[in-house]
Amino acid sequence: MDQGTVREFIRPSVEDPTSEWQPGDAWLAGGTFLFSTPLPDMRRLIDLTTLGWPSLEVSDRGLRIAATCRVVELYDFDPPAEWTAGPFLREAVDSFLAGFKIWNTATVGGNICTSLPASPMTTMGAALDATLEIWGPEGARRTMSVPDFILSNHVNALKPGELLRAIDIPLESLMRRYSYQRFTLTKHGRSSEFLVGTSDPRKRDLMLTITAATSRPFVLRFAVMPSAAELHDAITSAVSDPDYFDDPNGSPAHRKHMTYYLAEVIRTDLAGEAS
Repeated sequence: MDQGTVREFIRPSVEDPTSEWQPGDAWLAGGTFLFSTPLPDMRRLIDLTTLGWPSLEVSDRGLRIAATCRVVELYDFDPPAEWTAGPFLREAVDSFLAGFKIWNTATVGGNICTSLPASPMTTMGAALDATLEIWGPEGARRTMSVPDFILSNHVNALKPGELLRAIDIPLESLMRRYSYQRFTLTKHGRSSEFLVGTSDPRKRDLMLTITAATSRPFVLRFAVMPSAAELHDAITSAVSDPDYFDDPNGSPAHRKHMTYYLAEVIRTDLAGEAS
């Protein structure tokens, strides 16, 4: 949609665009959200895509994804064969409720910053224990985990003038086994529940990430593979009834029931037990 209040379109002339930020500015990358709803306080758009941040960088530390990396670039990325969880990068993109036009413009960082419960890049980042690098005015820098960054439906921890610079996924997470379960009310619908489990085959631990069912990501960590009862009790302790999201894609009661069910499917899979 047109944003009739915008008066300027800025291409940053410096490496750190936060130095040019002023009230009424909005960071522009893919623009999926910025052009989807009226934003009457928006006066200037600052284009981050001209800064030339490398979209994907592989190193011995893992994978660095620029916030401006387009979703289609992540989908087309061919991860190293030794990354056991590498295929999940593409599988997370497959969970988008969007057509190819959106894939070719929407960005990984933009999807996280939109902070919707069903944002698949949020699920990916939380499940792979990613660290978010955040830039702020006057050279301020900080890092956050995805669960700490997402506060609620459409609400995150960004302060005025801050932007998400990159998503760093550690090599250790990419080497873990994974299993995920996703439920939608329709074949190509928005996720009602999206749960991911990962496990180090040497430690036989479990990290369970709950998204879409809840208004923000929840991550449960177990030093050893829990029993079904232990997992059930841990979910009950971590996620309270008001945390379950309510929208046309699922009631809180439905999402709560499916969370317990899908979590046990994942635990069984990673534990190597018979279905």
